[in-house]
Amino acid sequence: MNLRQSLRGTGVAIVTPFTATGEVDYTALENLINFQLGNGVNYIVTLGTTGETPTLSKEEKKEIILFTYEKVGGRAPIVVGVGGNNTQELVKDLASLPLDKAAAVLSACPYYNKPSQEGIFQHYKVLAAASPKPVILYNVPGRTGRNMEASTTLRLAHEVPNIAGIKEAANNLPQCMHILKNRPDHFLVCSGDDDLVMPQLSLGMDGVISVIANTLPKQFTEMVNAGLAFDFAKAKSINDQLLEAYYLLFAENNPAGVKAFLAEQGLITNTLRLPLVPLSAELQQKVAAYLKQLS
Repeated sequence: MNLRQSLRGTGVAIVTPFTATGEVDYTALENLINFQLGNGVNYIVTLGTTGETPTLSKEEKKEIILFTYEKVGGRAPIVVGVGGNNTQELVKDLASLPLDKAAAVLSACPYYNKPSQEGIFQHYKVLAAASPKPVILYNVPGRTGRNMEASTTLRLAHEVPNIAGIKEAANNLPQCMHILKNRPDHFLVCSGDDDLVMPQLSLGMDGVISVIANTLPKQFTEMVNAGLAFDFAKAKSINDQLLEAYYLLFAENNPAGVKAFLAEQGLITNTLRLPLVPLSAELQQKVAAYLKQLS
């Protein structure tokens, strides 16, 4: 089964819950995994940006991966985030992290270095050769400072073995259209922009790796499933209810927004690791009011 089949639908870029004193809260993480899988999410993405990976130690990353394998228990595929801007260091990570039970590796475009398109291509070519699992590209120029152009994505998809898909989060519908028009049949294309998923599904995307699915998994997966079935009347009706949530989730910072939602739902402690801080009191009140009227 290729990734277009096994990772079709809604993946959740799961947060890393912390205790009030800043340690990884494994009880809350287990509850979150069960909450999301119990409400229709198709697969789990651990150690993504939403998981605050820049502030996790290598040992914590290993422990979180193993814990996630154990608690998911084969109920759904797991994708592991392995990204960064030091290509050779990532090669070492791919060899040392416990990836045996992962369906794929999600790797963000190198940030801060701002490589050329050729540099991006060569970076991923090296990672694909080193990875024991299929590699999903992650294009998120709002965080990395460099857009991976459609031509580079397609070159990787067609020319580099073990490149299996992309999470496209450039907020650029024409770019998505070019990728979808010219991708190989096996190549997974999923969204990384929650607020654009509905129109992207109409273009032929295979699904989404989502932030909002952490907190509103039932509503969001119903919207995605309706879009995948080309029932856009139903998808639009649900999406309209979620528009304010999309804004609140990203108004100040991700994952500060989604952690505010989850804290209001009683699922986690509203703790982040510096340099991230919780939402402002004004936005927190808006989150509480939104959830109250949604219920």
